[in-house]
Amino acid sequence: MQSARVSETQAAAAMPPRPRPLVRMEGVSKVFSNGTLALKDMSLTVGQGDFLSLLGPSGCGKSTALRIIAGLGGATEGAIDWPVANYDAEGRPDRRVSFVFQDPTLMPWANVYRNVRLPLSLKGGGGGAAHDEIMSVLEMVGLAGFAKAYPRELSGGMKMRVSIARALVTRPTLLLMDEPFAALDEITRFKLNDDLLALRDKFGWTVIFVTHSVFESVYLSSRVVVMAARPGRVFAELEVPAGYPRDPDFRTTGTYAELCRQASETLQAAILASVRP
Repeated sequence: MQSARVSETQAAAAMPPRPRPLVRMEGVSKVFSNGTLALKDMSLTVGQGDFLSLLGPSGCGKSTALRIIAGLGGATEGAIDWPVANYDAEGRPDRRVSFVFQDPTLMPWANVYRNVRLPLSLKGGGGGAAHDEIMSVLEMVGLAGFAKAYPRELSGGMKMRVSIARALVTRPTLLLMDEPFAALDEITRFKLNDDLLALRDKFGWTVIFVTHSVFESVYLSSRVVVMAARPGRVFAELEVPAGYPRDPDFRTTGTYAELCRQASETLQAAILASVRP
């Protein structure tokens, strides 16, 4: 596996000690029923508090990896390991994982409040505590005044905010995001990037974020994992030696430009590795 870095001295000075592992993919392979080998021997460790982006060409298995971590699909080989787990009152592992899809997937017949309430309803939650939690997350994403609005009345960015609020209402420890801003215009995308970082800084989530954008991956992440396709696998890892919080000024720094250059070169190498016979 290749490795892209700025300089050893700069990285050592800027990067904090590695956090404790929260979840690991260990030798994961995935073969679909039609015989497609989506992932091959993929190993990856995600630490508590990481913001890790999966960056790669279409068809490299980024979304497949995310779904396996979420438990939305099984691995053909290998395992998902959770070295550190909190436990609920009955002694069961408390792995609060929320998933934000590329499309908002809102219920068109339900207003914003009811869309955000859905995960709590599925768990049998209700009452005043649920109401307070729903209004709290709507406030977080700037939609407290739109609780009674319907999806058809919202912009694309607002719909995605509702989807994020729905993911946050269960107070996850791990937030999985599958290209959530890909369909949005650049101005809205930048704003949601900033809002996501602000929420992450406030609540300390661990985030795994799938994207095709070099610029987005570097701006958001503490680590960028570049993947190659056919079969999907980890090609390289790029540390982002810039602390949090970050703001839009980071996009104008030389450090950001250099990291984007390195990530772009690494992605191009991964694409070439994918198309070789």
